[in-house]
Amino acid sequence: MSEYDDATRLEPGDDPTTWHGAFHEEWMIGNAVNGGLVMATALRALGGHLLADPTETTEHVDPVVLSAYFMTASQPGPFTVSTEVMRCGRKLSTGQMTIHQAGDHGEPVERMRAIGSFGNLTDLEVQRQASPPELPPPDQCLSAEQAPPGFLANAKFLERLDLRLDPSTAGWALGKPSMRGVMRGWLRLRDGREPDTTMLMMALDALPPVAFDLGLLGWTPTLEFTGHIRRRPASGWLRVSLSSDTLGGGMMEEDAMIWDSAGNLVAQSRQLCGVRMPR
Repeated sequence: MSEYDDATRLEPGDDPTTWHGAFHEEWMIGNAVNGGLVMATALRALGGHLLADPTETTEHVDPVVLSAYFMTASQPGPFTVSTEVMRCGRKLSTGQMTIHQAGDHGEPVERMRAIGSFGNLTDLEVQRQASPPELPPPDQCLSAEQAPPGFLANAKFLERLDLRLDPSTAGWALGKPSMRGVMRGWLRLRDGREPDTTMLMMALDALPPVAFDLGLLGWTPTLEFTGHIRRRPASGWLRVSLSSDTLGGGMMEEDAMIWDSAGNLVAQSRQLCGVRMPR
């Protein structure tokens, strides 16, 4: 079993609306479990619920859209996912996911609440899509292992990835951010596990925050995230591009796009982040 599959593994509860799992410390970034992994885990639960729902008469196995709100930072340890199927349709089926963990005194603490839709992303006809950015080949990009040791010490999540950043967008690691608000690179799981549509939702939130390229090296927690999965990815490297044009009031947006190894646009997202500067 791959590290990713183990980290998102769920055990069914007493009925199809309840699932149990455990977040691993190895998937933390800063003081929280990576939000992309949290979203992918919740989608696994909803997908399992749909498979068991008798009103789901059309096969919907691919997440297509997710809108998630992060209430509190997920921590290593047990969690529960509660799911609710809202509608089963011919093209999309939609449901809600909520993740809770036990608080300091045993009370349930909500970590994330999301609404997502599943469909079937096979044999799609594409009329128009954004072209992938030009990047140096992976062996000419900067590996995450070359990041400053102080950064890596608080980013265990990056050890699960094979991440190669475009040198033109990695100046922040040397104290020379470009100030363009751009981050680009190649991405795959370090253990060789190939991407699928659920893993793409995690990949949309996997790169270092684009705020780093604006000279903002503090914590940038995701407040709200909307992701779209466009098609099933081909095997191999993912090409990821992040950008941001808006910053103010202690918040910024971050836009992400992902292309697969065949040059297909496979995922895109926009998230609203908080900007927390180190004291």
